[in-house]
Amino acid sequence: MSRVLVSGGSGYVGRFVVEHLLAHGHEVTVGGRSPPPAGFFSEDVRVVPLVLDPNLNQVDAFKDIDHFVHAAFSHLPGKYRSGEGDDPAGFRRANLDGSVRLFETARRAGIRHCIFLSSRAVYGPQPPGVVLSEEMQPQPDTLYGQVKLEVERHLLALDDDAYIATSLRVTGVYGPAGPGRSHKWQSLFDDYRAGRPVPVRAGTEVHGDDVAAAVRLMLEADPAGVSSKIFNVSDVLVDTRAILAIVQGATGCPHPLPEAADLTAFNPMTTEKIRTIGWMPGGESRLRAVVTDLVASR
Repeated sequence: MSRVLVSGGSGYVGRFVVEHLLAHGHEVTVGGRSPPPAGFFSEDVRVVPLVLDPNLNQVDAFKDIDHFVHAAFSHLPGKYRSGEGDDPAGFRRANLDGSVRLFETARRAGIRHCIFLSSRAVYGPQPPGVVLSEEMQPQPDTLYGQVKLEVERHLLALDDDAYIATSLRVTGVYGPAGPGRSHKWQSLFDDYRAGRPVPVRAGTEVHGDDVAAAVRLMLEADPAGVSSKIFNVSDVLVDTRAILAIVQGATGCPHPLPEAADLTAFNPMTTEKIRTIGWMPGGESRLRAVVTDLVASR
């Protein structure tokens, strides 16, 4: 059993990581600005203060920890791209400088492995239909993507025999949001069922538990296979029509579905690299089951 600190463990993606690691026998500590509400996790977890501030020495958070999963990110509520609002300097200071300070602190504290949850946004715009692979040249066009890429590079520069550094480029994440919170498609479902206009949009998605499984795989893999490496984490390419077709089938909603998006123009992500070391996401069957459950839980 390893001892894992998860920054941002109370966040949307971080909660999946915490729950998955707990279920697989790891001892988890959650780092964040404030403790989660009672009952937020399936079992009690240790919580330590941890913030994205490059001026703070937060070495105490890493006491008795083996691995560090960095899932925290500071942004305007509900926004990632354009999450800097009117304070791009503060956004960079927290998410770039603050993250680098945590990585350096973890290294000095003797942490063996640091995993950073990066984003597909580092790739930026690519020609229509081009598959996004870890070997291609990133060209982020948002501050969010630029900062994620810079954080990746700073972390990988710290990698050595005693400190394993790995980055996971994660696509859009779906799944239940946890007690008292709405999942990311709730407003889409509500608009469709109320007969309001819904967008024609496509995207790559992965279930939060599959992201967490990728994190666990990094922790349990042979260090030589994941040290100083970047892995794409993505599963299905889907549009709003396909998602809402599941909702329609589950509810019998009579409203027409939106037009289909042009999936051939979208940039899917290859995941061959992470699949070769054992990652197996749930695919379309998991998407269908989860959307059906989300509708029923509402």
